[in-house]
Amino acid sequence: MKSHAGKKTNAAQVPNKSSPRWRSRTEALECLYDQFGYKDRVLITIDPDPDAIASALALKRLLWRKVQITVIGCIRPIRRLNNQTLVRLLKLPMTFIEPRALADYNKFLLVDAQPQHNDFFTKIAYTAIFDHHPSVAPIAAPFVDVRPDYGATATIFTEYLRAARIKPSQCLATALIYGIKTDTRSMERHTLLEDVKAFHFLFSLANHNVLRKIEISDLALKDLRYYTQAIAAKHVVRDRIFTFLKEVPSGDILVILAEFFLKVHDISWSIVSGLVGHDLIVVVRNDGYRKDAGKLVSRAFGHLGSAGGHRAMARAEIPLKNLRTILGKINAHALETFVRRRLSGSI
Repeated sequence: MKSHAGKKTNAAQVPNKSSPRWRSRTEALECLYDQFGYKDRVLITIDPDPDAIASALALKRLLWRKVQITVIGCIRPIRRLNNQTLVRLLKLPMTFIEPRALADYNKFLLVDAQPQHNDFFTKIAYTAIFDHHPSVAPIAAPFVDVRPDYGATATIFTEYLRAARIKPSQCLATALIYGIKTDTRSMERHTLLEDVKAFHFLFSLANHNVLRKIEISDLALKDLRYYTQAIAAKHVVRDRIFTFLKEVPSGDILVILAEFFLKVHDISWSIVSGLVGHDLIVVVRNDGYRKDAGKLVSRAFGHLGSAGGHRAMARAEIPLKNLRTILGKINAHALETFVRRRLSGSI
């Protein structure tokens, strides 16, 4: 889903038969290196959230001197202030990639996502795919490492770096530890011992002053109006809060609001939806106790767009054109009612 709202998927989780289990991370690393030659021009594509950014940076470091060039390409602009601060303070090499630029590369890698998570990804024949989200379909690529039990893809790449005997730079360690903290909510959700070990390894290598600055850079002054709108529009049904925002510049503000509402006493589910361009975006958060947001969102919206995530966090992105036959006339009231009806009886 990917912001750290969780990458989107289209159906219930299925086993990923394409992802082998190597005897060690060293063996996996050797298999990865076998996919490349010194003349290769490599593009790493990401939907930029902290985990994806950090993982791509680690993969770029792993391929240093193994290929001719490695470029990290974002499929959309980085709008969330935390992520902008991450890239700016650490001076990370990010490039906005457009379809016509794909011809400049001969090898393509995908991190913290799977091809079905975004239409842009489906158009690319990937050499390697790395992710920690549940798979909804078999993944076809020469090298696949998908570990849905891991809390963060950054944990997987921390293990790869250790297997390669590479000590992360302060910049890379800071990015990786922030990616792990973000996707595990500081070890509060969907966390393995491997995530804790990776965090412990990176802790002494990271710049904690920079990390703190990144973490507190949540909002611009103009974003405060969305809190006012969301609170005014909220509907409480037993232990869940629903709210709908008519128009927002990106899904990131919906993620921030969903996390915010989950802090309310006696609230176990937070469902924040809104219009971003020509898409309806639904962000779901819960307390994780005997709940599965990913399955819920996939079941409710998977046939209409991309939808899915983890047990405590999920997201759906639905093109408005897919809702015309269901809703007829599309307006804010119809969309708000649609989301509440789809999810109220399922939770």
